[in-house]
Amino acid sequence: MSGPPEGAFDALRSQLREAAATFADGPDSLGEILLGIVDDVDRAVREPLEIFPVCHHSPASATAMARRLREKQPKVVYLELCEDMAPLLTELRNCTLPVAVQAFASEIDGFPLDWAPLSVVAPITEASAEYQAIAYTLDTPGTELVLVDRSSDHVFQWEPRGGEGTAPAVPADPDAPPAEEESALHGDSVGLEIGDLRPRFAELEEHLLRQGRVRHWSEWWHQYVELPLGDCDHDTYRQVMLLIGSLFRRLAPGDERRVRVDEDRERYMWTRMREHLAGSGTDPADCLYVCGAFHAASRVEEFGVHGADTFEITPRTATTWQHGLIPSSHAAIEAQFGLAAGSVTIAASVWAKNLTRSGVKPFRLTGQAGAKKKSTKPAKRAAAAVAVVGGARGSSASPDSSALSADKLSGFLRRAPVLDRLDEEELLGWSVDIVRAARRNGYLASTADAIAVFETSILLAGLRDRAKPTPYDFQDAAVTCIEKDRVPGRRDVRRLVEIMMGGDRIGRVGYDALPPLARDVHDRLAPLGLRLEQRGVRRALLDIAGQPELERCSDVLWMLRYLMPQGAARPIMGERRLGERSIQESWDLALGTHQRALIELGYEGVSIEQVLEQRLRRAAYGPNATTANVLGAVEDATLYLRSRRLADELGTRALEVLATERSVDGAPEVLRRVRRLLAYYRTSESVLPSWIESFVKTGYAHYCTLLPTAFADEDATVRQVAATLGFLFGMESLALSLGCDRTQLELAVAQSHPEEPSKVALLWAGQVHIGGLSRAELRSRCDELLGNPLVLPAYPRYLSGLVYALEPVPALTDFVVEAVSNAFARLPDSVLLPWLPTLIGTLRAGGAEFAPLLIREAGRIFPGRLAALDEWVPPWRAQPAPPALSVSRASGGARGPVLLAAHPHTCDAVARLLGCEGTWETGAGDGPAGAALLGRYPATAEAVEALLAG
Repeated sequence: MSGPPEGAFDALRSQLREAAATFADGPDSLGEILLGIVDDVDRAVREPLEIFPVCHHSPASATAMARRLREKQPKVVYLELCEDMAPLLTELRNCTLPVAVQAFASEIDGFPLDWAPLSVVAPITEASAEYQAIAYTLDTPGTELVLVDRSSDHVFQWEPRGGEGTAPAVPADPDAPPAEEESALHGDSVGLEIGDLRPRFAELEEHLLRQGRVRHWSEWWHQYVELPLGDCDHDTYRQVMLLIGSLFRRLAPGDERRVRVDEDRERYMWTRMREHLAGSGTDPADCLYVCGAFHAASRVEEFGVHGADTFEITPRTATTWQHGLIPSSHAAIEAQFGLAAGSVTIAASVWAKNLTRSGVKPFRLTGQAGAKKKSTKPAKRAAAAVAVVGGARGSSASPDSSALSADKLSGFLRRAPVLDRLDEEELLGWSVDIVRAARRNGYLASTADAIAVFETSILLAGLRDRAKPTPYDFQDAAVTCIEKDRVPGRRDVRRLVEIMMGGDRIGRVGYDALPPLARDVHDRLAPLGLRLEQRGVRRALLDIAGQPELERCSDVLWMLRYLMPQGAARPIMGERRLGERSIQESWDLALGTHQRALIELGYEGVSIEQVLEQRLRRAAYGPNATTANVLGAVEDATLYLRSRRLADELGTRALEVLATERSVDGAPEVLRRVRRLLAYYRTSESVLPSWIESFVKTGYAHYCTLLPTAFADEDATVRQVAATLGFLFGMESLALSLGCDRTQLELAVAQSHPEEPSKVALLWAGQVHIGGLSRAELRSRCDELLGNPLVLPAYPRYLSGLVYALEPVPALTDFVVEAVSNAFARLPDSVLLPWLPTLIGTLRAGGAEFAPLLIREAGRIFPGRLAALDEWVPPWRAQPAPPALSVSRASGGARGPVLLAAHPHTCDAVARLLGCEGTWETGAGDGPAGAALLGRYPATAEAVEALLAG
């Protein structure tokens, strides 16, 4: 294909030079920019390899691409897309668009570790030029699609690395609306688009929006580019897009890093194309280069098939990349690339109108959902194609040469805007449909509102110098006339207009295009009889007792709940704990909604068991792994994988991590998990695993060593110290049976000297447990604190320590109830009331398991009826009964001497307990002289008598 003759744009250059001299008082800077733009266009259209400039998700670009492919029928199409994504494109026929081609790497080598995981996505919609090129090459025999952009690895190689490594930012628009569920389909991936055509000069974009009387860039592009280029011929379209790309490029700010990346991408692509041309021997005239208009106007030395071969492509890193397809949506594309909400949906409706108006037949992959079957008469189709192109391919007299010989820019720039005729039928249909949708969503809309929307749309278009209202004008009119002052439902009118225009189409990856793990999950859940590939929530009922084969489905669901985001698999009934199995379960499943997460699991392994094991190992062997985390991995390996081998390996790892810890920060979690694992192994196995015996021995010695430091450390909380004591006291019997020495614990407690009141009280509780302090001494110390006015304000902190002491010493529950009761009885309100929130917060946050103990003990001690409360005396305040003057009682008291004579040993024991000394003396009369003792303590004799009588 030959280019335009020399001097084809001389007339345009002259006009622009005169305009620059008139409006800028001299042809200096403005003239240089304008003439440079023409030079860029001239250079691009003269290139022997035809350059086709496009804009991302532009209906005009897609229409022009479909038309040009049918006219030119190129043998090779070079596409601006990551070259490592090529093998995935054939799987697009198994998907429902929009979807995104993804490159994913969870284990990286050559990049900062905090960048992991790495993810690159390239969304593809049907109303995009790149999809037309892909569909054409994949379904046309004898054609080849070559992706020439930098690889996914190079995307991150060219990212700046600062300090400890900063994760590359995802491009976003600060004015874009917050992402909803559909908007998060791409996650935190780095988005790539073909044809990022937007002014990089903020003042320029603001000027265009103000002069065009529009609100955002998507509306400006729709009004001033999409509509004018929708009906243009190929040459006009190409030259105008090159003009826009060159304009934005020359007016871009001098961001050195971004300019360097852009130019390196252009050097990369032209180097790859020359390599392919040289290796295949293809004639450049039979090729088509599809790229963004910004890159089409490139000025690098490597530009063109005859450019310089000076760019060296660096090798890829050792990072292993996985590739696949993930679902996308219009909202996800808008959120990731900073487009206005609803703009991609409106572009899809414009694409459908362009096809109807122009009669262009688009390309669609054979077998794709919604695609028509191929014609059974290929001969007629081929003849028709030949008639259309008129033998264009390989012919020197093709229309390409004559078509490109003219300057189409001059006529396009001088031509007045074509005012579209008002399509009243279309606008009336929109007005009626939006009122109907508003009624369904709770708005009090009527026929009058439909008329108002119709008239307001025309009015807004007139105010904005438009003869025909655009979808954006109609949207503004609908919001003004229907929404009024409130939104009765969950959807506002703006969202209803977007739904009416086509809605947020959400793509789906077909079963055949899923990775092996995702297909395996669907196969293993097939007995449930649910269509899990569809979006939305599906309720699954599992009667495991009646259908034992469903237990395998239950195992899969519990693993999916562990691995996937919240909501993908949510149990309604049933639970999984160590040593327990549910006989019935109920689940809410949304695997279709979370298809992206399921696909990304497939990048990590071929089965969910393998992925789960890898994640457990990663958590256990990571640089930030703690003993509690590793014990959690042991528990999960037992709970979900039922793997004794993995549990033993991770348990040994927990022992190694414990030996390296120098604080008691994780003691509460360690204690909780060790108790649970011990209870499980004691009930399910005859012998404890060797690793847990070693863990108890090592932990006993380890925490004995850390205990004095923890009591003195200001950063160690009382809950952490209490958990440390809980481990020592709770594991004491097992540790001693395994060979540990109790003296080590006694020394650790003796060497502890805390200063903080709550820790002091905790130490007292520990001393009571090991026998170094009696209850009477502990009660005496608490009474001294209450009697000291200087210590009284700190007494609630001592009580908090006693509450936490229930973790290591639960036998003190009754004493804690006594201490709290004394505090409520004796503390002044100025001290008590500020302390109450602290006590409640302590019980709620760190002592929820202590509250039932205290409540049960209080219920045992306090009277059960309100009426008895006034006469009730706490047991710790009860005084012994006064001595009796006579041993004679109306009921049974007279028989006391006879009873004592028959059972003297009981009386001896009671006498020793009361501190009485003496010997038995037998007196004359009814009984022994020991009856004097009954006179002093008659209640004892009566109690012994009642006991023997019972």
